[in-house]
Amino acid sequence: MAGLFLVNTQDAQHASDALTAARAQFARHGFAGPTALPGRGWDVLAWPYMIGGPETVFTRGADFAAIAGTLTYAGRMGRAALEMLLDEADLPHGLDWSRIGGQFAAVVHKRGRTFVFTDWFAAFQIYLDRGQRVLSTSLLSALEALPQVRFDPQGLYEFAFNVMPIGNDTVFADLKTLGPGHIAELTPDGVTLHEVQKPLPDTADAQTIAERIPAHRDRLMAVVEAHVDHFGDHVHCPLSGGIDSRLVLATLRAAGSTPHVYVYGPPGSEDVEIARAIGKAEGFEVEWIDKAQRPLAPDAFTELTRKHFHRFDALPGYGNIFDNGGNMVAIEGRHAGGGLAASGGCGEIWRDFFYLSDRPKSAVAVANTFFARFTSRDVTAEFHPRAFIDRVAGKIAEAVGATDIRTPLPRLRIEQIYPRVRCRALFGREIGLEARYGAYMMPFLDHQVVAEAMALPMTMKQVGRFEARLLEAIDPGLAAHMSAYGHSFAEPPSRRHRFEEWSSRIRPAWVRANSYAVQRRLRPMGDEHGGLLSPEYMDRVVNPGFPMMRRWFRMENVTDTGLWRRIACLEYLAEYLGSKLSD
Repeated sequence: MAGLFLVNTQDAQHASDALTAARAQFARHGFAGPTALPGRGWDVLAWPYMIGGPETVFTRGADFAAIAGTLTYAGRMGRAALEMLLDEADLPHGLDWSRIGGQFAAVVHKRGRTFVFTDWFAAFQIYLDRGQRVLSTSLLSALEALPQVRFDPQGLYEFAFNVMPIGNDTVFADLKTLGPGHIAELTPDGVTLHEVQKPLPDTADAQTIAERIPAHRDRLMAVVEAHVDHFGDHVHCPLSGGIDSRLVLATLRAAGSTPHVYVYGPPGSEDVEIARAIGKAEGFEVEWIDKAQRPLAPDAFTELTRKHFHRFDALPGYGNIFDNGGNMVAIEGRHAGGGLAASGGCGEIWRDFFYLSDRPKSAVAVANTFFARFTSRDVTAEFHPRAFIDRVAGKIAEAVGATDIRTPLPRLRIEQIYPRVRCRALFGREIGLEARYGAYMMPFLDHQVVAEAMALPMTMKQVGRFEARLLEAIDPGLAAHMSAYGHSFAEPPSRRHRFEEWSSRIRPAWVRANSYAVQRRLRPMGDEHGGLLSPEYMDRVVNPGFPMMRRWFRMENVTDTGLWRRIACLEYLAEYLGSKLSD
């Protein structure tokens, strides 16, 4: 993440036990030994990256700054960034966010006071227990420090249906994540939360696309250049048939880096064919990696699943701890030699992610449209659909500053749901796990880049018009190649592309709210994350009767393999916790 673990020392025995357990758990994650940093009434352990990367701890006398994740400060990384953070941070209210970038959790101890805060969106997760005695970037270490834990049905259902819980929730009632609206001050008596405001634009002016491009390009390039200045060519960058990975590659090339480029996919896949064709035409190698082509004997599955469970901190995105090891090997490869891994995640900030009509919508309308991925056949009487949706809507409303869940929000305010809610949950978990290995760059989630994108009129976002023009402005050569959309990004969107988006936008809200349940009635479903889910593998690691999860799910009815895999991941976690798990 690297990694951070903090424990209140008021109860000396609890602190000692928690620190011992944390050292053991981080070792199971794959980390080497930590640096011990004493705070005021708190002990801090800070681990470096598992494979290598910039420095994550800086000390000066009794003061220190430590991070987990990837921080840039005034365009610097590593020791220089940490030293400037320690010197300039006037906490809790004096952080200059115009100089801070990346996704991270930070602890700063200065002049006898200790503060913990996250990146602008709180994408990088740090867990805080209900008793406010423990903070940890490791879910499993936080659980180890608690005598008993209980599942939170809302968080559990959100993980199962929508990949990750949103807002500050986790699947446990006893653990929350530190949100973007607070900086935590650690005192001997506990934690004091200081509120911070983080506004984003929600109106658009009359500028044309051409007039807007320079500001977007400059913001994005500033983020990427800070990483390239540190890593040079030692960068691993994906390439596919879409636009987001191509835009990341374009920015790296424009910043002067010649990254290692790779593509994932099976033989003959569109992503593979397009990426390799681009590499051939542009004169660079594209490594092709087929993660599925790793035979695994069933006898080896139990130990590999146990390793995945600890490496991926129990609950990775999509719940995939049940694969052949290809995903873990791929992550390690993206950080080989301590290199930087680049990601095109969150590129939808420039596009119409929700495919909603260009008029006000309430938080509950968005929740019904996008988060109602469930069917009553899969759940027990513990699940209450309306209460579930209202709770999701409440977290959405809180994230975008709405007064209630049913008041219509301006269309551009709705756009903020994507970075503040969706990206924070989905990509945040990915960032936290990936950045254990080494530095991770997700430039499209930088708050200053996002702020520019939030002021775009919806017409510019539709069918990727603006993002294509941005790509062409940065790297016309890359933009000119064919894409998976059926056209290059140097030409207008194809009729097929325009029709596909239009047909999604015009669907009535009630149709979209029920589309998942309808699809499930028509046929079995799955996702691209796969896994070795047949009984010859899964019966070795999860009780096929699902004794823990059957309280919430009717497993005999679940014909969505992605949903089934995530529930299996929860079952595996529940079995691991054993008697620590209470009703």
